[in-house]
Amino acid sequence: MADYDFDVLVIGAGPGGYVAAIRAAQLGLKTACAEGRETLGGTCLNVGCIPSKALLHSSELYAEAKSGSLDKFGVKFSGVELDLDQMHAEKAKAVKELTGGIDGLFRKNKVEWLKGYATFTAADTVDVGGRSVRAKNIVIATGSSVTPLPGITVDNEVVIDSTGALALPKVPDEMIVIGGGVIGLELGSVWKRLGANVTVVEYLDQILPGMDGEIRKESAKIFKKQGFVLKTGLKVTGVERNGAQATVTVEPAAGGAAETLTADAVLVAIGRRPNTDRLGLDAAGIALNNRGQIVVDDEFATPVQGIWAIGDVTPGPMLAHKAEDEGIAVAENIAGMTGIVNHEVIPGVVYTHPEIAGVGRTEEELKEAGVEYKVGKFPFLANSRAKTNRDTDGFVKIIADAKSDRVLGVHIISSLAGTLIAQAAQAMEFGATSEDIAYTCHAHPTHSEAIKEAAMAVTGKPIHM
Repeated sequence: MADYDFDVLVIGAGPGGYVAAIRAAQLGLKTACAEGRETLGGTCLNVGCIPSKALLHSSELYAEAKSGSLDKFGVKFSGVELDLDQMHAEKAKAVKELTGGIDGLFRKNKVEWLKGYATFTAADTVDVGGRSVRAKNIVIATGSSVTPLPGITVDNEVVIDSTGALALPKVPDEMIVIGGGVIGLELGSVWKRLGANVTVVEYLDQILPGMDGEIRKESAKIFKKQGFVLKTGLKVTGVERNGAQATVTVEPAAGGAAETLTADAVLVAIGRRPNTDRLGLDAAGIALNNRGQIVVDDEFATPVQGIWAIGDVTPGPMLAHKAEDEGIAVAENIAGMTGIVNHEVIPGVVYTHPEIAGVGRTEEELKEAGVEYKVGKFPFLANSRAKTNRDTDGFVKIIADAKSDRVLGVHIISSLAGTLIAQAAQAMEFGATSEDIAYTCHAHPTHSEAIKEAAMAVTGKPIHM
């Protein structure tokens, strides 16, 4: 191995990259990870998953205390005040603890952190901050960044992206969210709870593109009940800043007269795109598909020997946990083991209140594929724990194959959906039928009993409705 500096070089220290590096080192491979950000963890830990969840949690606590919704439980507050600076400080503390934790894990596992951005100079060589590094295996795990809206300038003062939305110094009176997907709804929820009037503008006819149709419709009802203004089927044609405000021009996606909306914060949240621009992929012989992604095989190998790719730069959902699983798998494949990720069973969660989660296929996908299926549903209104907690929004929906009864998809709206979906994912990973879930004893009283009852609804009739 004298010809190589490392057995494995991972480019990017986000959820996929840092996990791949640690696993490779655990397997006895001399490993380095190139990362240009000042802290490890990538977008997720620094300006994505973690800080957004910190603000979602603290804003939910504030809204509960401020709104009087706890009065019915005998918990009364008066004089509740928002300390936004402290809220941001607690968010920053969580980020620092977790990014620092990865630094510690690198040291523990003897992963060398190459500080700088990596650029290929050959198929097995990269330049990192002026240092030439040669590795037998190179894993591209550079993640994704915010997709810009053509013609719209993001200044992160009035017209903001997701990073700017995590650091607003004051609560806007009016916020317009361009994009009714996961990021827009989560960050819109933060500022709605803290006092902003939030309008969501979505190009499609429903929010939450890609999720199950019934889930999308029910979610829209819940958000409207919470005070969100949802404007769907609209195309944004311009955003113009006027001092401390911005004017957003929209028109019907199907064509029609334009209208304008005004706000003191406009969040552009139309999606993310793979980070491949600065990699020098031409020097490595790597080509991109028509979506700017790196194509890999089932082992996460590119067509170029010794170069691998995982996470957001490859096809599939841009989710941190997908990247993490792929990071473990690619390291094991490099080490000569068998690393596998079942891309049919990757859950997705929207961390609003209630949460929205799904795993597997939607009804729309199954109809398009011509698959015969059965559906069982159970509302949380009929679940004893949810009813006791006065937390009854949402339902569980289980879709099973009409012939084999194998579970094909599970979709949940609930305050605990993000946790509950793990049971569904594990059941599907083991090839469970709806009958398997229905005959599994669930603790009482818990929200998870709704999953059992939905499974019973597939195979026969639920007990409690």
